[in-house]
Amino acid sequence: MIPAREALDRLREGNTRFIASLKDPDALVHQGRRLELITVQEPFAIILGCADSRVPAEIVFDQGLGDLFVARVAGNIIAPSLVGSVEFAAERFGTRLVVVLGHSQCGAITATIESLRDPAAAGSRNLMSIVDRVRPSVETLLSAGMPLDDARLVDLAVRANIRASANHLRHGSPVLEDLIERDGLLVVGAEYSLETGQVDFFDGVPGGVGANG
Repeated sequence: MIPAREALDRLREGNTRFIASLKDPDALVHQGRRLELITVQEPFAIILGCADSRVPAEIVFDQGLGDLFVARVAGNIIAPSLVGSVEFAAERFGTRLVVVLGHSQCGAITATIESLRDPAAAGSRNLMSIVDRVRPSVETLLSAGMPLDDARLVDLAVRANIRASANHLRHGSPVLEDLIERDGLLVVGAEYSLETGQVDFFDGVPGGVGANG
């Protein structure tokens, strides 16, 4: 079992390589590695990320087969199936780091803002099930009465939504709460920048691990 802090360092190092257009020569993606993983896996981090095609976790963290347990959904929202996926990996594989990974210019955030401004333009019931989970984060910002232009509102809402999802995992699952309390499970929130390629771990990062903000 890899401790959470060591796992976080691995992700940071991988993201640094990605930004620099470098590839870890030891990254295990070859046929031999695939065969090793037929009957066993030991992912060192769980990533709950957005389904956006521009933010594939294995690539932005420069990891290979079997390294990450990834669940992706638009808006990196929390729903029972997503919580269950995180619980499964944390219990079954002993993975001790969970990262909620959002990103700049998130379409689920902009769709939620558009829905709040024009309820008549709502999308399908399925799309609205995503919007409704993002909505509280956006509404909180709007109710604060701050004079925000659209770009700034999206930026703040992206982070608010990431924090909300991370908090839900920390406090909305007895299984994860117990693992946090007894076994060193760490849940952090991070934002990927489409502009720079950098992942900023900004929420829930313990002191001494070099939080970015």
